[in-house]
Amino acid sequence: MTFVSEMQTARLISHEAAFEPVRRALIAAASQDARVFPAVIAHASEPRNTFSLKSGSTAELAGLKVGSFWPGNPAKGMPRHNSTIIMIDQETGRFGAVIEASSVNAYRTAAADAVAAKALARPDSEALAIFGAGNQAFFECCALARVLPLRQVHVVARNVAGAESFAARLGAYGLPLTVRLSEAEEACRQADVIVTATPSRAALFEADWVRPGTHVASMGSDASGKQELPPELFRRAKLFCDLPSQAVEIGEFQHVRAAIERGALTVNAIGALLEGRCEGRVNRDDITVFDSSGIALQDLHIGQYLLAAFEAEAARKDDTVR
Repeated sequence: MTFVSEMQTARLISHEAAFEPVRRALIAAASQDARVFPAVIAHASEPRNTFSLKSGSTAELAGLKVGSFWPGNPAKGMPRHNSTIIMIDQETGRFGAVIEASSVNAYRTAAADAVAAKALARPDSEALAIFGAGNQAFFECCALARVLPLRQVHVVARNVAGAESFAARLGAYGLPLTVRLSEAEEACRQADVIVTATPSRAALFEADWVRPGTHVASMGSDASGKQELPPELFRRAKLFCDLPSQAVEIGEFQHVRAAIERGALTVNAIGALLEGRCEGRVNRDDITVFDSSGIALQDLHIGQYLLAAFEAEAARKDDTVR
């Protein structure tokens, strides 16, 4: 079994490195050969300490990701979120690799947003509204700035001090962006792209605030009861997600499941669009929605990349020693 530590994976990952593995994972999720199994949402003996297990397989990969959220960790000098990818050896059933991937997880999640935005957003999109001012929101902005010509970022957050700190962090990152704190309605009405990265359990804005041509992405709805987008928006939009069967269980589309099941709304896997098997944006005024609840295939493809990069690095070191 190969073990790759958090320190090693944090060094090996980047927005550029995450994009293509995640793109391949989203395409795989829409294929007949891949399997994504129901997510398990659990908690420790202290109910506020939660963890999830997401598993899946393809013809070449099998395994799972364990993600945990321990809100008291900062007091111990540790991050709230942790993530570990376990790659299964399909010939023996034993662990082929255990990959610590807490830093990686933020890149992996943001990469899905970037892949979808590149496929669905107007290519001249310049204004981004980001709901949330946490670590994941920061990574979403950085990933999107790689695939869209963003010039303005409108930050919407309940905590003003946190939003100011976020804006300063984004400004220091070196991107050519104008960052400002905005109210929800103002941000939405000016945005070409709206991204939500929060733990919200209620819609963060009103459907009428979204102007024609906007691309909207929900990155925070990944458990029963979570919600970031107004369901009224879905009637005006083209709907996409990482995995339809999961999106109606724990993703944003759980709130319109009945409408989807009776055929009143249609949701397509983003992987089908990437392969050209369904239609995406056709007109400049189309509103598009991407719901990302996160799937294990993203973690497995990222894990495959990290394992290969780790082994290549080790081989180079061996050659140097010789």
